[in-house]
Amino acid sequence: MKNKFFTRKFVPAAHTTKSLCFSSARIRRLWKGMVISMTRIIMRGCNGKMGQIISTLAAQDEDAVIVAGIDLWDDGHNTYPVFETLELCDVEADCIIDFSQAARVEELLDYCGRRGMPCVLCTTGLSREQQALVEETAKKAAILRSANMSLGINLMLKLLKKAADVLVPAGFDVEIVEKHHNLKLDAPSGTALALADSINEELGNEYEYVFDRSGRRKKRPRKEIGISAVRGGTIVGDHDVIFAGEDEVITFSHTAYSKAVFGKGAIQAAKFLAGKPAGMYDMSNVIEAVLS
Repeated sequence: MKNKFFTRKFVPAAHTTKSLCFSSARIRRLWKGMVISMTRIIMRGCNGKMGQIISTLAAQDEDAVIVAGIDLWDDGHNTYPVFETLELCDVEADCIIDFSQAARVEELLDYCGRRGMPCVLCTTGLSREQQALVEETAKKAAILRSANMSLGINLMLKLLKKAADVLVPAGFDVEIVEKHHNLKLDAPSGTALALADSINEELGNEYEYVFDRSGRRKKRPRKEIGISAVRGGTIVGDHDVIFAGEDEVITFSHTAYSKAVFGKGAIQAAKFLAGKPAGMYDMSNVIEAVLS
């Protein structure tokens, strides 16, 4: 009898059904003479909000599949087996997506380092010591980490570099406004800082970040990037980067209407990272692969 967790039905056309078995070294589908590989993913933090979003998205993705989940709590509703720890997981996979807790990241990194397992690390709030451990683990396994998993935001990071290179020397000022829901604890957002860093790196890191102008009365210096934060309602994430020049304004905007945009990016990252050699990667590498 086939294990219910390791068989998925693939329907390429009417009246034709093929079964997919997840126990092979690499999942493959044969259709019209073409062999297509599927990336096998372990979802760490599978029963959290993002874990469930990614599970739903992966079920609709023809090139990726979640073969196991890791979570301390489980009620059996997932279509894949769930284990309390990675050490207990006996399912072969190509990559881990981690949306869990910073307090448990050492366990993850130890596992990936020992096994050379690629990992898309989405957990935030890491300490400096944990970030150093991520860098150390990247010498033994492929690790992808990004301030924001959205493909749109990461494309925006690349576009901003080109815009800054043209507009700032022409006298344009740069301001960033980010908006999030009223439950978000940090401000400004990590994404807003990443956007500012992308511009500042292109400008030789000569620009100062200003978060509050209420305590000063003077003309705006040329070499500064203003960053403002708005908190209210249920805003998932909204970022505007404003280039304000003489008699014209150019604005780059990104709005996330749901957390699904981050889940889609994480799956795309896992498909990119599977099979990659040890090293540190980020979403810019994924964007470059898509564009190439």
